[in-house]
Formats: sequence, structure tokens, C-alpha cells
Amino acid sequence: MLKINLVCVGTLKEKYLADACSEYQKRLSRFCRLSVVELPELDPEKEGRRILEKLEGFTVALCVEGKKLSSEGFAELIAAKSLEFSTYTFVIGGSEGLSDEVKRNCRYALSFSAMTFPHQLMRVILLEQLYRGFMINAHNPYHK
Repeated sequence: MLKINLVCVGTLKEKYLADACSEYQKRLSRFCRLSVVELPELDPEKEGRRILEKLEGFTVALCVEGKKLSSEGFAELIAAKSLEFSTYTFVIGGSEGLSDEVKRNCRYALSFSAMTFPHQLMRVILLEQLYRGFMINAHNPYHK
């Protein structure tokens, strides 16, 4: 079974966001083993050193300058890279973003939008898109 790690700077402070994450974590358990690591918010360079210790497998930095994919394109990325890697690590930075060192050390840079989202909300969006991607790959009508 595919292993997915989320390395997130900061904690979920709002109950409604924690509840949404819990729901998607439960749904994703059909498709993968999911692990969430929360790191304290520091300056991006200090955060970066801690993030680098957690990188494993196919590493994806979520950053505004990354590649934008459709949900189908994201599903294709998951399927294609799972032929090579059994572990994915997605990195969500803090309020100041990711350090350049983290971006350089990740295999892929992904952007969900040209807009900026709060890092807590980004975790919910990523989990939902992971679930959607697995459902697309399973030919399930959830996507429509």
C-alpha cells in the first residue's frame, strides 16, 4: 500500500479544519497509509532544516511557483510516480513559505493556485485532492 507523508509547518488550530482533515484521512485509509507530521513555525531557514530531515520517497513541495495541474493531472501524477515510489512526501510550509533549500531538495513543485492560501486550509485542500485523485484512478464517480 502506498505511504503518504504530509509534512506541515504549524498546527491545526480550528476545530472545523481538524474535523475536515480527519474526514479525509478516514476516506484515504482505503488507498494509502497516511502520516501527518507537524513542525513548529520558525523562520523558513530553520523550518527548512527540520523539513529536510523528513523528506522521503517522491517529494513534493507545495509552493505558488510550482506546476499547476488539473485534478485529473494530479491523479495521473500519483499513478505514474507510484510505479517508481512507494512513499510520497508532500510539504506544506508555514506563513512565510518554504525555504529555497527545501524547494531544491524536492523532486516536484506543485501549485494549487496562483492565490495564497492559509497553510492550515491548504492541508484540507491537499487531503481532498489526494482523495479525489485516488477516486479518479479507481474510476469512481466522486470526481464528477
